Amino acid sequence: MRIAGLVLLILSLVACQEKTQPQVYSGLALGTDYQLQFFSKDTLDIQPQIDSIFDELNQSMSTYIEDSDISRLNAGDTTVKVDHLFRNMFLRSKEIYKNTNGYFDPTVGDIVNLYGLGSKKLNVKADSSSVDSLMVYVGFDKVSITDDNLIVRKYPQTVLDFNGIAKGYGVDLLGELLEGKGVENYLAEIGGEIRTKGKNLKSGKTWRLGIDDPRTDTNTGELQGIVELKNQSLATSGNYRKFQYDSISGEKYVHIIDPKSGYTIKGNMLSVSVIADDCATADAYATAFMAMDVEEAKEIAQNQNEVDVYFIYDEVGDMKTYLSSGFERAMID
Repeated sequence: MRIAGLVLLILSLVACQEKTQPQVYSGLALGTDYQLQFFSKDTLDIQPQIDSIFDELNQSMSTYIEDSDISRLNAGDTTVKVDHLFRNMFLRSKEIYKNTNGYFDPTVGDIVNLYGLGSKKLNVKADSSSVDSLMVYVGFDKVSITDDNLIVRKYPQTVLDFNGIAKGYGVDLLGELLEGKGVENYLAEIGGEIRTKGKNLKSGKTWRLGIDDPRTDTNTGELQGIVELKNQSLATSGNYRKFQYDSISGEKYVHIIDPKSGYTIKGNMLSVSVIADDCATADAYATAFMAMDVEEAKEIAQNQNEVDVYFIYDEVGDMKTYLSSGFERAMID
């Protein structure tokens, strides 16, 4: 009996040890890399399901695939009935469009293309005439979705582009896949957008992630801080490695497309990190805040209970930070 009990104890300890070693899946998808780390008592073979998620996302919403639903819509096909992924993202984007006063706008696709920053380059000079003519078709309030998943546009020329939320949504789908398998401790990441649940059982701690220090002149790769996530998601957006200096004030700025005017502006927001319950929300808000003036971004962030933020910006040559109270609590000294 003692030997049998000892064998059971050893088997139990081995099983526990196995649980503290993460299973890892990684690769390329959505134009970037992805990684899943998770802990499970069972060895899971989920690569086919991971590939299926990315295939569905691409076929639904990739502007880089000619026969995707969104590409067909943008080419003028009014018969396309979008799938549930497209519908979910469309409706969530509507909410965030309203909450950000129009700064998150999936209809700026052709403006982005005009400046050569999108999936295609328009053969038009980016001047006031071309910008103003395209802005007539911009505005997510000019687009709706019917109960049977048809997209209705006020102007057929309106171009849709969900790149500002798609990676985050993909992360959520990976998280939901793991949760459907009974996984309670994981980190899912696509191109730096992250969703977590439970703990990192290898370290025995909650999931902890670094926030880059944007002082790139030293090129040290040091961190501005470490944030602790508790069943939360994190998205970061930044142009701080591509800034210029104002010759008069000495202030750093980055060229950003203002979705409300269609023109590039000098922005002093260097980096935005957003914590939310889901990664699609964090991704979309991070996209929107980067296009705003710092003070307006602060005001909107303070009025949104669903997100916490960490802004790093330049003020006359000095790096400044702003943290919401929730983000500050999540930071580790």
